[in-house]
Amino acid sequence: MTQHRATLTEVARRAGVSPTTASFVMTGRTDMRISVETRDRVLRVAHELNYRPNLMARSLRSKVTQTIALISDTIATEQYAGQIVYGSLAAAAERRHLLFIGETEGDPVLEERLINDLLDRQVDGFIYATMYTRRARVPRSLRGQRLVLLNCAAAGREIPAVVPDEVGAGRTAAQALIDAGHREGIHLVGERAPHLIAGNERIQGIEAALGAAGTSLAGSVDCAWWPESAYEATAGFLAAGHLPKALICMNDRVALGVYQALQEAGLGIPEDVSVVSFDDSDLATWLRPQLTSVALPHQWLGRRAVEILLGEAEHRGVERLPMPLRHRSSVGSPRGRSRGNG
Repeated sequence: MTQHRATLTEVARRAGVSPTTASFVMTGRTDMRISVETRDRVLRVAHELNYRPNLMARSLRSKVTQTIALISDTIATEQYAGQIVYGSLAAAAERRHLLFIGETEGDPVLEERLINDLLDRQVDGFIYATMYTRRARVPRSLRGQRLVLLNCAAAGREIPAVVPDEVGAGRTAAQALIDAGHREGIHLVGERAPHLIAGNERIQGIEAALGAAGTSLAGSVDCAWWPESAYEATAGFLAAGHLPKALICMNDRVALGVYQALQEAGLGIPEDVSVVSFDDSDLATWLRPQLTSVALPHQWLGRRAVEILLGEAEHRGVERLPMPLRHRSSVGSPRGRSRGNG
């Protein structure tokens, strides 16, 4: 049997006020002369009757549906970035908004269809997100819509965007080694490529921090950002007679391969070689010793995008969120020297 749903008219009748007054109270209007006693009585009756507003009817009148949409390429199903969705959902729920999530897997046809379907549902705004930090081409159907970009930015357009501060992250990773006493024998492990915006910005930050400390990278071990490639490249590097004192890995997957190569070569972490990385994925805590890594602020990216979309902050251009360092056991003093004697 369907449970009866109380109407605003019933709330008004029991509270002894007009439907208009009840409506003003329930919608939070403060520009009308309604006494505190009357307001409290209406709210008490609404609670007793378990009154819930008809959001569909309200949206038809106000053109506000209290719904927003997050459109992404692969964020929703990517294990390392699920916290973006969680942060967005939590922030939307706190503000009594419903969040629709659509994933396109990079298919422009599917993307266009999803956006049009959401436009038909009259969502109040869009968050357009990408798995990897990059320059994004904003779909034509989103132009003119209330929009925030997440983990991407649009060249030449004044669209609010939220991205991680990758330059700052590079500085933080290098500073962890500097603070431990490292000044030489520091190598980078990972691919340098123009299309890897996060990587290029991390390197920029690394070089800036090392330069400020009067040192620089001793070299690099080039490899793809995956364990197999990192293992092969690092194993070859060590077999050629190189003995680094510290390795900065471009992400935690690279660090996994590096760990395997170092351990097979009989080198201890951090006794012989310190290792620091980026992303702070689950791998960082699974590895032994646990990996010092600069965290991607996935949850806070999602939350901040919702805050900006719903107008809680004045914002133009690109906002960069800090990436905190997670200190663990993989960074130590240089071999044979106590901390600070570098």
